[in-house]
Amino acid sequence: MIALIDYGAGNLTSVRKALDALGATFVVPRSPAQCADARALIVPGVGHFAATSALDAAWRDAIAGTVRAGTPLLGICVGMQWLYEGSEEAPDVAGLGLLAGRCRLLRGSPAERLKVPHVGWNALQIGGGARASRLLRGIASGAHVYFTHSYAAPVTDDCAAATTHAEPFAAAVARGHVFGVQFHPEKSGDTGLRILRNFLELAGC
Repeated sequence: MIALIDYGAGNLTSVRKALDALGATFVVPRSPAQCADARALIVPGVGHFAATSALDAAWRDAIAGTVRAGTPLLGICVGMQWLYEGSEEAPDVAGLGLLAGRCRLLRGSPAERLKVPHVGWNALQIGGGARASRLLRGIASGAHVYFTHSYAAPVTDDCAAATTHAEPFAAAVARGHVFGVQFHPEKSGDTGLRILRNFLELAGC
């Protein structure tokens, strides 16, 4: 059973449909205590980083504790940004802090007519190693996925795949059993469904 975390701004409808298409069983927890029974956690997200403040200390402790106990976690879009220490979009709102660093505004490129927000399809530049092989197994470098965001995470050792829109940023990240994607796999066709299936398989769901 997957716990699909709802903080009032996540794109739950599309993620629900994608999980249904994959035959996955999921619930939307109504209390933090329900996270403990999950085989995997997914934190979707759209909109402003400040919306994540709805996940108060009780939720944060429950999610972090479940992850520390070995439960895989996947953050999507703002849900991925929440895995970091914070974002300059809402400097006073703390992230979960499972990944080091802070998200920042993409700097557009007028010369290249690259605007922010970054909306549309872009290619994944997949790195090597075990991180990429688990979440992105079967995905070729250059595969296109759908983005819609203005803020992004830095390219660090946790980056499994990067994308460039005026500047490189982390498109997919992995550290242990903590994973994140800046794009929307639920809106990225067969490639996105394969990534979600990979996550479900590594979680044993």
